[in-house]
Amino acid sequence: MRHPPRLSALLAGAALTMASTAFAVMGTASGAAAASVCTVEYSVVGQWAGGYQGAVTVTNNSSALSGWSLGFDFPAGQAVSQGWGGKWSQSGASVTVVNESWNAALGTGDKVTGGFIASWTGANTAPTAFTLNGTPCDTGVPPTPTPTPTPTPSTTTPTPTPTAPTTPPTTPPTTPPTSPPPSPVTGAPELGVTGNKFTDQNGAVRRLLGVNRSGGEFMCVQGHGFFDGPVDDASVKAIADWKANTVRIPLNEECWLGLDNIKPEYRGANYIDAVKDLVTKVLAHGMTPVVELHWTHGQYTGNSAGCSDVHASCQKPMPGARYTPAFWTSVANTFKNDKRVVFDLFNEPYPDRATSTATQAWSCWRDGGTCPGIGYEVAGMQDLVDAVRATGAKNLVLVPGIAYSNDLSQWRAYKPTDPAGNLAAAWHVYNFNTCADETCWNNTLAPVAAEVPLLAGEIGENTCGHAFIDRVMKWFDDRGLSYLGWTWNTWNCNSGPALISSYDGTPTAFGIGLRDHLRALTP
Repeated sequence: MRHPPRLSALLAGAALTMASTAFAVMGTASGAAAASVCTVEYSVVGQWAGGYQGAVTVTNNSSALSGWSLGFDFPAGQAVSQGWGGKWSQSGASVTVVNESWNAALGTGDKVTGGFIASWTGANTAPTAFTLNGTPCDTGVPPTPTPTPTPTPSTTTPTPTPTAPTTPPTTPPTTPPTSPPPSPVTGAPELGVTGNKFTDQNGAVRRLLGVNRSGGEFMCVQGHGFFDGPVDDASVKAIADWKANTVRIPLNEECWLGLDNIKPEYRGANYIDAVKDLVTKVLAHGMTPVVELHWTHGQYTGNSAGCSDVHASCQKPMPGARYTPAFWTSVANTFKNDKRVVFDLFNEPYPDRATSTATQAWSCWRDGGTCPGIGYEVAGMQDLVDAVRATGAKNLVLVPGIAYSNDLSQWRAYKPTDPAGNLAAAWHVYNFNTCADETCWNNTLAPVAAEVPLLAGEIGENTCGHAFIDRVMKWFDDRGLSYLGWTWNTWNCNSGPALISSYDGTPTAFGIGLRDHLRALTP
């Protein structure tokens, strides 16, 4: 969310593997039609003693379908304990997966990909025969998949022997859920990515549900302090009392790096200590802190400019190469020994407002450099991922889209490479955004959410009500996705989405929708 350049109570208004782990329809390029009406790829995402995570991708080579049912038989006594993205059932060896309402349409050439957890004993032999709506499919399935997180299909892969690993892996980014599903860790988890799910160090699937705590991005650069309102233990506990499990903390790179334009009392070590103290309080109340870069250095006066200032006093279209990699190097070094802390690379990129084509915008977003329409050297998302990982930090990293993080249409095609395999997508939505209805979410979000975890880092509306975010939360709940409300500040909701009227947690008419929903989700 963008902010005015002065302190006030107002707002300005505005994949690890080839196999993913949730069914979602994805368009494919046109080409020669397969002889069969459908093609199936089956793979093992991760395997351990007695259990494994699998994925199945179906391509519809025939006429468009308005509903589908996938069928196959396990050849070696495997038993599905859970599946997602479709309605899974098993009778004896026979497994059936029926579409959900949101992914029922399967056009010619479209793919639908889904995942499951299953048990196995003896040999984990792959199924070889699949049907789509009762019609046999061609298959590229290997007779026996390898027991590694990234199997290479082979017709000669041997059946796993007793020398296979006897315990599940323990590294969070690749820890598969056990069968039956494990219990979540107590308190804030060390978050990793397993397929398209957030998982903790036990392998339990987690959702990030909570709020933003604005202030750290603008108070220091405006010369007023570190945060807007109290950040004492009582105020943090009030967030937890809403049954939130995540708090996103926007930051300012000039304040963190201690640049001379910031008052000495609010910059450098003083600012860092204040942020660390808030992170510690959030963790103490069992919640996940997401440290996020909000305002950055770099002069931009083009389309949709928030300010003409070179300094980090408003939202810029992209982070700058001059300071932002250094910011993330410092932040990563500060928190790399605590994997409970999540890194959100940049608030709301909008290179699409500065450049003339989508290709230019997405290339600028990923690769940075000299971008058309932006007068400073840009740090791309790949530069920032590289800066974090060069420190040795393995923390979960969130990568936003373009159009103020509201457009993920080409996120999968341009996503940066992460050597740690611990990358997720971030998205923002308000009722006044372009992608603000279920049709757009089905078309652009569902394919991303089928490949990587998806967090709506900001949800809100400028109505002083919650009808719009109710729709957002339902869509995300139906798919097991994550979201955070904007914002835990006592601003006038007539000027923007403010969740509270008091830091004791008293909700506004807007905030009551999020509060009651979070409490209903948590026993």
